[in-house]
Amino acid sequence: MTATVTAPQRPTTSRRRTVGPGLALLIGPLVVLGVGLGYPLAWVIAKSFTDRNDRFAGLSTWSTTLSDPAVHKAVWRTVEIAGLATAGCLVTGTFIAFVLAFVPFPGAGAIVRIIEAVVSLPSFLLPLALGVLFGPVGVISSITGDNLTLMSSVTGVVLAEIAFYTPFVVRPVLAAFSQFPGVHIDVASSLGAGPLRIATRVILPRVRPSLAAAGSLTFLLTLNEFGIVLFTGAKDVMTLPMMIYTKSIVGSDFATAAVIAVLQLALSVTVYLGYRLILRRFDARTGV
Repeated sequence: MTATVTAPQRPTTSRRRTVGPGLALLIGPLVVLGVGLGYPLAWVIAKSFTDRNDRFAGLSTWSTTLSDPAVHKAVWRTVEIAGLATAGCLVTGTFIAFVLAFVPFPGAGAIVRIIEAVVSLPSFLLPLALGVLFGPVGVISSITGDNLTLMSSVTGVVLAEIAFYTPFVVRPVLAAFSQFPGVHIDVASSLGAGPLRIATRVILPRVRPSLAAAGSLTFLLTLNEFGIVLFTGAKDVMTLPMMIYTKSIVGSDFATAAVIAVLQLALSVTVYLGYRLILRRFDARTGV
């Protein structure tokens, strides 16, 4: 006669007891996030369906704003500046990271710390510093006697954004370079490959995921940049964030500003989704 042994059941009381406090801890941040973020977004979206006098206008404000050539120009200018700044950051940041990783020299660690410190600075400090040097009443203008307009143009805005956002490229690319196997460089060098060929055919393809992630993040940040454009004094450079500021604060046209803000939000979310898609594809390839 055989006896059957039943497996002891695990107690569920302790699990049920921990669900309550855990759920309470989760609800608190969600409520704060919903009130702090959800309410302003809902207010902006609702405001976009009103007119200048705060009366419900349906889609009339949307149709008027979206058909405005100035808005079309601002969208193009925003994407143009973000694209040029991102390209400049990728080129400059990759070069700096490459030198710091593969060309050892005294003081490299201090330079890395300085680059990291730039990220903690407010974005308007760099255009102010560049304005002191290259502005209409800056140092260079006082020396040469010319009225420089570099900082009040698209070129000045792009240069200021490159100077501020390059560290966002340097750090992830430098981390990718630091994990690159040095034996690959030795093998390529022994096979007769020159420095340029090694850099373009051996090193850069291995850090392509970091470059794509850094470029996507930089494009997203420059797409929403406001302080740099404002403090360069570029009056003719009208981006979407600047147009939102002008319409709401200067012109008191909150309905039109709300439409442009929703447009900016949709553009930013689209770029962010593209950024997440790029990361997901590279993670799938690398098996992360």
